[in-house]
Amino acid sequence: MTGRTKQSPRKPSPRHRCQAGMSLLVAVALTGALTACDAAEAEESGRDSAVSTSATSSGAAVSSDAAASPRARLAELAQQVVDAGAPGTIVRVDDGSGKPVEITRQAPWTKADHALTASDKFRMGSNTKTMVATVVLQLVADNKLKLSDPVDAWLPGMIPGGSEITVRMLLNHTSGLFNYLFDPDVFQAFIGQDTKVWTPEEQVAAGVRHEAMFAPGTDYAYSNTNYAALGLIAEKATGQPLEDLVQRQIAGPLQLKNTYLVTGAGNAADKSTNPALAPGYEPDAARLVGLLPPGVPAGTAFSGPAKPEGHVETTWINPSTTGAAGGAVSTAREWATVTGALMSGKLLPPALMKEMRTTRAEEAEFPNRRYGLGLEEVATPCGTVWGHNGEVPGYSSENYTDAAGRRTVSVYTTTIFGIASPKPRAAQQALMNAAVCAMLGKPVPATPAPAPTGS
Repeated sequence: MTGRTKQSPRKPSPRHRCQAGMSLLVAVALTGALTACDAAEAEESGRDSAVSTSATSSGAAVSSDAAASPRARLAELAQQVVDAGAPGTIVRVDDGSGKPVEITRQAPWTKADHALTASDKFRMGSNTKTMVATVVLQLVADNKLKLSDPVDAWLPGMIPGGSEITVRMLLNHTSGLFNYLFDPDVFQAFIGQDTKVWTPEEQVAAGVRHEAMFAPGTDYAYSNTNYAALGLIAEKATGQPLEDLVQRQIAGPLQLKNTYLVTGAGNAADKSTNPALAPGYEPDAARLVGLLPPGVPAGTAFSGPAKPEGHVETTWINPSTTGAAGGAVSTAREWATVTGALMSGKLLPPALMKEMRTTRAEEAEFPNRRYGLGLEEVATPCGTVWGHNGEVPGYSSENYTDAAGRRTVSVYTTTIFGIASPKPRAAQQALMNAAVCAMLGKPVPATPAPAPTGS
């Protein structure tokens, strides 16, 4: 997650990074990096921080009338995100009153593909880590493994230095393992330019063929390799596929019909239409060039059918590079059920919830964010929230709850780089800010509106 670790010169910091080079595409994915980059830019430009899970300024003052009508304000902000260039957005806010607010907005050109609804399935990216961490901690509760177990006890010989890396270190990203998504071969599959199906074993192998970032337990660096290894450990401990464990231990007990883990080339359920999987989009090669910094290799582009206004559809792009690190599919309503059940103590015993919520600092430039065991603690001016965010091609998602799991918020956007330029990025931040505050029953703090730049 930071640039202080031993990595390839081209590799950006493993999570909230703003650096140049080919790996920016991967760096954004499964992480929620865009909003964090905005936070750094906001700090550099001297803007005040406002309410946001990305710790950035919303760029818009909120009137007392807007504060009195959160649904209207959220609808207005969601439309602004689309007007600024996002293909579509889904917003769900439950303030604990029993009357959740659900809003969808989409660009006119996307309606020929699909009419976006709040019940659409969505690729959850790194939110998956919260689910996988929950499964692993349930196995700890069942005495099938321990947080102190060395990786070598479960995956002998697979990871160099595995005798020094524990399950806990994998969960909280202190293992030092290189992020396999930064491997050039995996990268090509991730953007859809290679159809190779990556197994979890191959994901781990791609990570460990690069030099470790630091000695185990001595630092923090967000790495998807950690969760690929955790998935394998869970399977080894139970003799069952990880996707079956997710169904048996989370989706089944919570009676979730549209929440599942995609592994390999994709589950059969991945192409079901009840409800539909929201289509995802990214800028085409010509537009993407203008959104990436110098140093990106010529021809870097997402693969997919051409769509209007300079987009490609990435809905069915190669999903095999995500798996335990980011392969979950769900809906805003069902994911709120998952996080609400987790934070209210329905999925884990108190002792393990305490472990999960024991956090450590992320990078120094993000002092409001702390990482636990597959769960983030985020301080905002409207209060502390818990959850995760994630991105895979065509899908950005942020999901948070209050400490008790009674209030939940989800903001989904059907793109990553479609909201990368300043104007849509600011609109997205304003929406996220308002949604978090609405969840917590508080008005969005008024902030001065910055002059718009870019498009």
